[in-house]
Amino acid sequence: MNGMPVSEFLLRTRRLPSRVEPVTTVDRKLLTRELLLGFWKVHILHHAAEHPVVGQWVLSELRRHGYDISPGTLYPLLKRMERNGWLRCETEAKAGPRGRRYYHLTARGAAVLEVVRETVVELHHEVVEEDAAHARLRPVRLVARAEGMAPSHKPTGKKKPAAARRASVRVGRRR
Repeated sequence: MNGMPVSEFLLRTRRLPSRVEPVTTVDRKLLTRELLLGFWKVHILHHAAEHPVVGQWVLSELRRHGYDISPGTLYPLLKRMERNGWLRCETEAKAGPRGRRYYHLTARGAAVLEVVRETVVELHHEVVEEDAAHARLRPVRLVARAEGMAPSHKPTGKKKPAAARRASVRVGRRR
């Protein structure tokens, strides 16, 4: 990609429609809505499988992992997971309507958690392990800095002959 941003590279290779604007910063709200919400649900299911969870404890647990989530986001999420049949809620008997609510994992929630665990293992393999393996295979450019060593090759601005460009592309695609 010769130092160009990924978004520009994708636009030039026509993998993205030309009308797509390059993204330079992460839209936190969009990231939260589209991806992190699912991670939070996985955390909740995982911990509810270990023991009943309480909303305030879930807030502190998610914050411990770096997710700054508000009660206004968490409690509707717990309610939605309850409506989906993944959690069962019990309120303390003598505490009234504002009593502490304990969320227990249901059989349906356990089945969902099992599917999620399998998916996470496969996803981790592809995104983390394979990416690390590919990173080890990428060529490393060494720059000579010690005295007496030849200076590194600096581009002259001239294009390589077509055969040399094709050969370098083939080498880069090898796995």
